[in-house]
Amino acid sequence: MILLARLFIATAIAADGSGIAANGNDKGAPACSACHGNQGEGRLDAAYPRLAGLDSGYLLRQLNDFADRKRESETMHPIAKALGADERGAVASFYGALSAPKVQEPKKPDDKTLAIGAALALRGDWSKGLPGCGQCHGRAGQGVGDSFPKLAAQSAEYIVKELKAWKEGKRGNDPLNLMTGIASKLDEAQMAAVGAYYASLPVVASASAGQKGTKP
Repeated sequence: MILLARLFIATAIAADGSGIAANGNDKGAPACSACHGNQGEGRLDAAYPRLAGLDSGYLLRQLNDFADRKRESETMHPIAKALGADERGAVASFYGALSAPKVQEPKKPDDKTLAIGAALALRGDWSKGLPGCGQCHGRAGQGVGDSFPKLAAQSAEYIVKELKAWKEGKRGNDPLNLMTGIASKLDEAQMAAVGAYYASLPVVASASAGQKGTKP
């Protein structure tokens, strides 16, 4: 009976998303907060993305893809592998329910760059066969379900980094390879403009925000 109780407690601790975010686990996974910030706000200086408020299903799929190398990252692969299935789910749920203040970009983009980014995000460029980003990610960049993540208030540098990864064939875990085709039609100036535009938007509340959760 005592052994079963200890096993139950150990499992509960292992699946504590806030604890893993703050301290990592005993299998080699470091604290998520070391790179993604104490509130999941991200780190602009290293293009570590904002996690707070992203759809928990999307976050879980990314962790699974990192672990299975369906999404390549020399940093995230060993971390995701060191998390058990229950731990990945707990971390995803924790960050999905978390809210965090917006981190201001170190350099404010000029109005022309923002206008180009807004046009691509809201209307696209049909001369190149480019739909508006908002058709999948929501007009306000709020994200749609577990396939199209929230982009509002995300790091501009991170958005550009991922667009380049798709264009260069280094990332391909998106639904129906939609992003691979889209990124292939964007030049670097357009990528920078889209990133700057979404980074300039305010934080949008997620569907899971406000659910019970504990900050690390």
